[in-house]
Amino acid sequence: MQKIPKREYTAEFKEQAVKRVKEGRSVAAVAKEMGLVEQTLRHWVKGAETGSLSGAGSPKVTPEQMELSRLRAENARLKRENDILRKATAYFAREAL
Repeated sequence: MQKIPKREYTAEFKEQAVKRVKEGRSVAAVAKEMGLVEQTLRHWVKGAETGSLSGAGSPKVTPEQMELSRLRAENARLKRENDILRKATAYFAREAL
């Protein structure tokens, strides 16, 4: 049996893949798009949550950086929700007339 060589990915590539999953897309779909194994992507998502996601030769992410990243993601999510509510309000206001 031949061993498959281990591929190394940059931190930016990993962060982009994790970001797509956190935006609500399925792990399977993102893995297929980016040419990854689903389990690898799941491992990256779990690593991002614990702050241990890093690229080839990159330093560990500090807890402060992870908190900042989490807050930015939460801020983006809240902005999307707010935008949806604004659009729904405008739609129902037109419908009531």
